[in-house]
Parts: sequence; C-alpha cells; structure tokens
Amino acid sequence: MTAPRRTIGSSDLEVFPLSLGGNVFGWTADRDTSFDVLDAYTAAGGNFVDTADGYSAWVPGNTGGDSERILGQWFDARGNREDVVLATKVSQHPDFKGLAADNVRRAADASLERLGSEYIDLYYAHFDDETVPLEETVAALSGLVDAGKVRYIGISNYSPERIEEWFRITEAEGLHRAVALQPHYNLVERSYEQKYRPIAERENLGVFPYFALAAGFLTGKYRDGVTVDSARAAGAAKYLDETGRSVLAALDEVAAAHDASVASVSLAWLAAQPTVTAPIASARTLDQLPDLLASVSLELTPAELDALDGASEAARAA
Repeated sequence: MTAPRRTIGSSDLEVFPLSLGGNVFGWTADRDTSFDVLDAYTAAGGNFVDTADGYSAWVPGNTGGDSERILGQWFDARGNREDVVLATKVSQHPDFKGLAADNVRRAADASLERLGSEYIDLYYAHFDDETVPLEETVAALSGLVDAGKVRYIGISNYSPERIEEWFRITEAEGLHRAVALQPHYNLVERSYEQKYRPIAERENLGVFPYFALAAGFLTGKYRDGVTVDSARAAGAAKYLDETGRSVLAALDEVAAAHDASVASVSLAWLAAQPTVTAPIASARTLDQLPDLLASVSLELTPAELDALDGASEAARAA
C-alpha cells in the first residue's frame, strides 16, 4: 500500500501527513534511539522530518545543531537523503543568532555541513528578528533558493501583521514566496484559527502545527492526581483546567469508539483541520511512535470532530 502524501502549499514537495519532530534528537533521545525512531518512521511510510539549528542548545553539554548532526549521521548511514523532506530553521543557534542577511547565509551553510547535505528542502525563519529590516531577511532567504541551497522557504513564530508584511515585500521585490507556516496549534491552543488561518488560506501556505500534543497533555497522560516523569511535565500540566478536562473527556470517548489512543485522536483532529498539511509530533522512545503513526489512518466522523470542537471551544479565544 502506498503511503499517503500531501503537497506543501504551492511547492512540489509531497509529504507524509505526520511530520516527525527532531527536537528530541540529542536531547531526550540519544543517537541510537534517534536512529531507531527515524528508521521506524520511514519504514511506516514517513518522509518528513522537522528540526532546527538551535536544537538542543539548552541542554547542558550541547552546542546547538545537535539534532541536525544526528540527522546528518543517519542520512549518511542509511544513504536516504533524497527520500526524506527535511525542514530546518534559522535564528536560534548560539553562534548564529538572528536574521541578518550574512548570518542567515552562514547559518544555512553550517546546517548543510551538519546535515551532510547539499540542500535544505524547507528552511524556516524560526523566530522574528525585529532588529533587522524584514526586507533584508526575506531577500537573504530568497537568495538561498537562487543559490540552490534551499528549495523552499517557511515562516514560524511571526505575528500575523509581520507575515502580511513578509508577503507584501515578496510581491514588491519579486522574491521567492514562502510556502509553509509553522504555528502553535492544537486542541487546547486554537487562536491560530482566527489569527493565522485566513492568511494561510489566502497565500496557499502548507501549515505544520508545532506542540501538536500540547507538550504531551493531549496524550492523556496528565490527569488529576497523576505525576508524570517527563522533561515536559510542567508545560503539559498547565492545561489541566476546566477546558483541558473537557477536552480529555471528549478525547476519551472518541478514542474508545475507535479503540485508539488519545494521542492518535488528538493528532487526527488536527490533521483534519482546514489548511493543516501535517501536525508535527516527536517520539523520544520507540514505544511512543506507533500512536503517532496511527493518527494518519484514523478517520474521525463529522460528529466526532464536532464533539472535539465543542469541548475545546474556550481554547479558540485563548
């Protein structure tokens, strides 16, 4: 059976409807575990890996570029670079902070060296850098496409107003258009729908939500009276409020109807939303991967989608 594919916006990139997050590689997943997860993901038909040059500089002993380095070693060991659509990002590596033109070019070269690759399929501006004229950043990224180092450009963590400005600059200067947007979006964080979805629809952007499982909350592990041993526990536990409990109850009901996990249902809901091309989710152990993969073939009924919408209604305005 052929693995499902979705096209990223106006590009010719075709990707699996679940992107594997590389933020854990070199952080909570060591090299061998990272290889195991990557092998299992691609064996299941997955072909879309998301990372960033800053992953995971926050870990004591790491330098930044740690995830890219592991991915480069994996590409080299498997000889499969051309089979994988690789997204990475610029602005957060300790040695390449910000989005000045020269920094963007040097950061891209450093990423390519770590990845052992001649090109980056999708290159995001990771966080806005308002100290640099937006024209400079957009032109620098477009120049990387002209140079053959980047195939397509993406935008992450920009305000709607700055994204609008980005596209005005693109049109005025005749630069390469961004084709992807990476926002914070999930069942308990839904402000995307009002703030960003109209832009994504108008500009034909592929959308790849990060924190798709709300730092693990939408796996269902975090409940009243339960302590979870995880590096992300504090980030997940904050969602255990009235809305969070309502969402978990609705997820439990849908999951039971499909004999599926709460994580699978959460991701299937997100993948079914307008403009979403693929949620991003990471697995720090091999055991966590099957629930993520199961979301791809899980089809929720209109009634189930409506029930989850209703349970998370308060998250729209958050």
